Amino acid sequence: MNFPKVASFKTVEEFRGRLAALGLSLPVNDGPPWSHLGQSIPAGVGLPKRLGNRLAILPMEGWDGTPDGHVTDLVRRRWQRFGESGAKLIWGGEAVAVRQDGRANPRQLMLGDAHEAGLAGLRGELVGAHARRGSTDDLCVGLQLTHSGRWARPNDPKRLEPRIAYRHPILDARAGVTSDEAVLSDGELGDLVGDFVAAAVRAQRAGFDFVDVKHCHGYLGHELLSAVDRPGRYGGSLGNRARFLTEIVEGIRRDAPGLEIGVRLSLFDQLPYQKGADGCGEPVPWAGPYRHAFGGDPDEPSRIAWEEPLRFLGMVRDLGIRLVCLTAASPYYNPHLQRPAMVPPSDGYLPPEDPLLGVARQIEAVARVKEAMPELVLVGSAYSYLQEWLPAVAEAQVAGGRVDCIGLGRSVLSYPDLTHDLLAGQGLQRRRICRTFSECTTGPRNGLVSGCFPLDDFYKAHPDAARLRAMAPRGGGAGGGTG
Repeated sequence: MNFPKVASFKTVEEFRGRLAALGLSLPVNDGPPWSHLGQSIPAGVGLPKRLGNRLAILPMEGWDGTPDGHVTDLVRRRWQRFGESGAKLIWGGEAVAVRQDGRANPRQLMLGDAHEAGLAGLRGELVGAHARRGSTDDLCVGLQLTHSGRWARPNDPKRLEPRIAYRHPILDARAGVTSDEAVLSDGELGDLVGDFVAAAVRAQRAGFDFVDVKHCHGYLGHELLSAVDRPGRYGGSLGNRARFLTEIVEGIRRDAPGLEIGVRLSLFDQLPYQKGADGCGEPVPWAGPYRHAFGGDPDEPSRIAWEEPLRFLGMVRDLGIRLVCLTAASPYYNPHLQRPAMVPPSDGYLPPEDPLLGVARQIEAVARVKEAMPELVLVGSAYSYLQEWLPAVAEAQVAGGRVDCIGLGRSVLSYPDLTHDLLAGQGLQRRRICRTFSECTTGPRNGLVSGCFPLDDFYKAHPDAARLRAMAPRGGGAGGGTG
């Protein structure tokens, strides 16, 4: 399906006109200065430091560590650029596996005893890069802890080795699950809780201000939230499905006192999608209620069912967690909901809707949570597709009290100075803006390193750029997903 490109809207009136044509009431500010994005957030319960502005770097899944999970020069370069960006909240920088079988790819970073010093050095380089542009007193740096569950590829980038929360009627076939052997027992989940806690202790020693216990994008923590048919301690009731998080939090409070905790949550989900005859995404055929989408209405999965997400976030709040980053769905089975883009990665499908609808869906969902729970510090996602209009929409959301921080993911791969430029009141550098053509996902999905090959001169000259060009025609911009 053909939709107008965001870059084709030359004036704010043209952009507002497209939003209106889509039936969207998304507010858009007229132009700089973006004063609300530069406002600070005071420290408080669950927030370890004052945040100097309202911009955050979202965690992205790296494919350029060593085979045994250590930091490389490519990782260091990425983190240094995150530090230079000027964003005052670094939400993880990167998804880091708590143990080998939970790695999403065989080059993902890990956090065992042997990795602690390397991650401490990595954090130090980020902070040092930030210090060259300003104060670090109002910089908060966290680390995202993960187990990839159903989507784990710890040894071979082309071979899934899933560990799952429950047998899924659609996703088992996609993940190659053919028996109950892949299901983690209650005892194994209890052991994994211990691995998360041990990783958090290492993160605290390495100097991180907080850890994110990842509950998004179809990875294990998120999948457990939809384990309505799982028997035992970790399935059935929402309290049981949230037990994995509550036990990890209890362990961190016990063994790493003073370390703050955040949660990145996929707030809603839908039926898995597949590529249709015309190349566009379409939901997998399904008859009857669909019970496996956390935050989805079982009788109409395209609708958000708010009861359980709000109850779960109430549990998060009652655990003393204030930092929450909201996202949606999964890049593995409905990416147009999770990371709106015009062009899919090599294994994806064309968007079934104008990606602006996907952006607005997430922004409006975050605003609803903020209204219900104003005490949470909410970081929003899905802004990259807005491109030139990202600052105007982001400013309006913060000014309206609908979100606290604007999360930036793939857009900072191509343009790490975006944060600095917009806070300085400068116009954005159009040639550096991410156009969401997904090459930073297509590359890693085919065993290449992480990076923006079209717009970052460093990656243009990298040997993997030629390999990527040989795989598929270039779309002309950066895309990809966040962790």
